[in-house]
Amino acid sequence: MKKAIKIILWSLLALILVLGGAMGFFIYKISYGFPVSYETDAPKIDFPEGRPAILLFSKTTGFRHSESIDASKPVFQELAKRNNWFVYETEDGGVFNPDQLRRFHAVVFNNSTGRVLNDEQENALAAYVEEGGSLIGIHGAGDNSHHWAWYEENLLGTRFSHHSLDPHLQKTQVFIEPGRDSVLTRGLPASWVHEDEWYVFLTQPKGVHILSYIDGTRIIPNGNMLWIKNKNFGMGKYHPIAWYRTAGKGKTFYTSMGHTAEAWAEPEFTGMVENAVNWTLKR
Repeated sequence: MKKAIKIILWSLLALILVLGGAMGFFIYKISYGFPVSYETDAPKIDFPEGRPAILLFSKTTGFRHSESIDASKPVFQELAKRNNWFVYETEDGGVFNPDQLRRFHAVVFNNSTGRVLNDEQENALAAYVEEGGSLIGIHGAGDNSHHWAWYEENLLGTRFSHHSLDPHLQKTQVFIEPGRDSVLTRGLPASWVHEDEWYVFLTQPKGVHILSYIDGTRIIPNGNMLWIKNKNFGMGKYHPIAWYRTAGKGKTFYTSMGHTAEAWAEPEFTGMVENAVNWTLKR
């Protein structure tokens, strides 16, 4: 009997250690990602004449929002038809070279997480934006797995802390800030109800224009889990969820919305993304 109890206790201990190790591995992957390789060969791209080119980049080495990424691609192609864009979809970082980047009017980090570009490619993207290109980030593009100072400063203007966990997805009202660029607000209502995994940042974003926000007192922003006990805070009543700015001669736009596939069936969210791309095309 004692032997059986010992076996059970040791088995439980082993299970706890395995689960703890797996959770630690998962948290590390979310925070740092695991780059397997950096693609360096320039792909062959046939750019059509007379159509603005949009680079839709969905590579991940951190947490992968598979359902949202998969749902976004046909939406971008539909938007391309409506607006006469050319959308080039890829997860190949080889396209981030100066010659090909300058052919694109905007680059979209479509829930890209982790370190997805090498140093040379990061420098090429930064130079592209500062010389007049545009960078758009969606949801996971704003988490803390990128570890790139230029990106954090010029796309986010703040630093990610955590997201809501219990409940994970929450519905609340999204508000459009009055008086913002008319291209970005075109066709959007003053407010609508949206469900998402709400990101919490350590500070209000700096050097940006807020496009939309939520009332942070109407969600539960708690991100505590297991041994992490310091994430039970939010951003207060004024909780930005989409913003834009200039970076050198270029433009950046970011929204923390877009965790779920369902977001891409929401006309207000897809309208905001469509407006963001068209805003980058306005010179």
